[in-house]
Amino acid sequence: MDSRLPRLVFILLALYAAIHFSYYYPQLPGVVASHFDVHGVANGWQAKSAFFSVLITVSVLAAVIGFGIPRIIAAVPPQWINLPNKRYWLAPEHLAETQEFLSRYFAWFGCAVFLIMILTFDYALQSNLHPEAPPDVSRLWYILAGFLVFTIVWTIRMLRKFFHPPITASGVDEKPRGA
Repeated sequence: MDSRLPRLVFILLALYAAIHFSYYYPQLPGVVASHFDVHGVANGWQAKSAFFSVLITVSVLAAVIGFGIPRIIAAVPPQWINLPNKRYWLAPEHLAETQEFLSRYFAWFGCAVFLIMILTFDYALQSNLHPEAPPDVSRLWYILAGFLVFTIVWTIRMLRKFFHPPITASGVDEKPRGA
């Protein structure tokens, strides 16, 4: 599998976010609650335009995480890359496979970061639109727990792949684990 599917998912998330937040933007007051305590009570405010500037900045950051980091890794010299068993994974015969894996893996991580950002900003948006009946704060805790689980699984799977290059009795196997 290549990184086209997560790229498509990211684009769809971006289109959804653009339409969703553009629809609600005119309905918000000039100053919005933008930070909430652990109980979901607003404790920080900012201008609506600043709030949406942060949304755009974090969206760009999610794209950089998902699609820029693998390109940076591909462009830097191998001695600057901190990767377990990098002699194996960055060897010319495995480099393309390694770069494709990292592109796909970071693209999915970028999608997850973007999704959590969209859901978190939507929580703030809904809290501002419905201050008399804001969304339940447990929604944010479930979002964070889901992202934490995703991040743990994502990290374990990546480490499992790179910590153990495939070895057979005759040397290196052609089909690495986690590919």
